[in-house]
Amino acid sequence: MVQPHVQPEAGLNHTSRNGAIVFSVFVFVLAGVLTLAIYQTIQGRIDIAAICITLIVGWLASSSIHFIMEWEKAVIMRFGRFNRIAGPGLVFTLPIVEFYSLRIDQRVMVTYFGAEETLTSDLVPVNVDAVIFWMVFSPKKAALEVEDYPVAVSWLTQTTLRKAIGRATLSKAAMRRDQLDAELKEVLETKLSEWGIDVIDVEVRDIVVPKELQDPMAAEAIAMRERNARMILAEAERDISAMLHDASAAYDGDTDAMHLRTMHLAYESVKNSGGTLVIPSAFSEGFNDPNLAENRIPKNADHK
Repeated sequence: MVQPHVQPEAGLNHTSRNGAIVFSVFVFVLAGVLTLAIYQTIQGRIDIAAICITLIVGWLASSSIHFIMEWEKAVIMRFGRFNRIAGPGLVFTLPIVEFYSLRIDQRVMVTYFGAEETLTSDLVPVNVDAVIFWMVFSPKKAALEVEDYPVAVSWLTQTTLRKAIGRATLSKAAMRRDQLDAELKEVLETKLSEWGIDVIDVEVRDIVVPKELQDPMAAEAIAMRERNARMILAEAERDISAMLHDASAAYDGDTDAMHLRTMHLAYESVKNSGGTLVIPSAFSEGFNDPNLAENRIPKNADHK
């Protein structure tokens, strides 16, 4: 059973625009009250015309004075054409002539994306979870070049991840996540920069293989490791046999060297244990060969 993708829950602490909404209402009410007071002072009465004028003036005032948060930029349009980027703080626009069409959040954003049942280059279906950290560096491009840039980022990251997984084998995707992260970031930076968006980081969270493939893949990995171990052992045996062949060629025809090698081997076998080496008398006669110098015999070797 393939594990489903689970999107992390959003944090409980969210920034609020309630203050900006309250400010707009306050401007509307204040402008309406002042207009109503002036009308009553001039006409001496309050009628339907006064109420209509009050509502119009209040609407014009609230639509001309805007409260932009510290992390936001407002895209101001004039007669349907781009005019300027304004904010943060109080922003004033000309009634009817100007309006702000979009507020661009310039904080670092986090978007979760994944690729389900995506085939690798060796035809293994995998589920991949990843996150991208990004921010808008050009509010003008984000407003004019793409309709809904958060949704566009989500879809673009998903399709880019599928393409990257399809070009890699399962082992490469699993063992070289840093390389996959760098590849995704490079591709996304190139495409998203046209929309005024900068990619800060891309992280692959998890690569899930279907359970029915996990046991065969584990058996394959064990078999490969055993094969590599046997190949290394065979290479070591080949090297040892080559060295023994060279050593036998060096001792061939040189009885003195062979006797000395035999004595050294006997000495090495007992020097660490402190024991006594017992050898046949016929073998010891070789040690009494007059052709061998006495000072070449190891002094610490014991013989019986």
